[in-house]
Amino acid sequence: MQSMELPLVLFTVLSQAAIGLVLMNAVRLHAGPGGGNDRKEWTLAAALMGVGIAASLFHLGHPLESYRALAHLEKAWLSREVLAAGIFFALAALAAFTGREKGSPVLVWAAVLAGLSALLASGMTYAPPALPAVNNALPTVFFLISAVVLGAGFASWFAATGSQPLLARILVTALVVGLVVRLTVPCAWLSGSEIMRQTGMAWLGAPLYWAHIALMAACLGVLWKKRTIPVWLPILALAGELAGRAVFFSETIHTAVNIGAPY
Repeated sequence: MQSMELPLVLFTVLSQAAIGLVLMNAVRLHAGPGGGNDRKEWTLAAALMGVGIAASLFHLGHPLESYRALAHLEKAWLSREVLAAGIFFALAALAAFTGREKGSPVLVWAAVLAGLSALLASGMTYAPPALPAVNNALPTVFFLISAVVLGAGFASWFAATGSQPLLARILVTALVVGLVVRLTVPCAWLSGSEIMRQTGMAWLGAPLYWAHIALMAACLGVLWKKRTIPVWLPILALAGELAGRAVFFSETIHTAVNIGAPY
């Protein structure tokens, strides 16, 4: 990819934060009644997805013709990503607009299905054969970890006191898994093909990669000490995910870099 792709960084991270919020809403719904303010939570989810979609338009050469992205649903993951993200946004906006303090379980699970579909489509969209290091399930894994980290973090703003320990445990688990995956994967790439090796070296040599690792570790340290999620911690986690996503787009090496050059 080898460019910052700021519109895509914002779209993917913010949309995954929105999806994560709804996932955490569903988890709390399944765990039993625990109070909280679903209306405000849905409003934030809709706002995050809306801002993300708006940001993604700046990636297009002709933003007013963005509807054409839906033209190839039968064969293009990008088209499916756009459709699923649009459905999720509509459901979140509907839930926020209806103004109910407690959301409808049907609406919650419909939004979860749309959100997971959007996340899977995003993972497939950014896993092309021309990027050997991520031409696999890794983008989906990265995106799911981001959704859980940010979802659990921001959900703590709205959840009742009884649900806070559950969200803290989910966030700790997601951060530990995220750290293991993000530290292991670039090292594994070093023993792969030439392009994968170059990708591993690029990631390990990127300051933003280490900033992401440091911010995740800092969040984990705060949770270990406080045993709960401070109100400012989700912002710190968001900064980390933005840094990590910038590395994903800017430091993942394309096969075109070695065209005409012997390996």
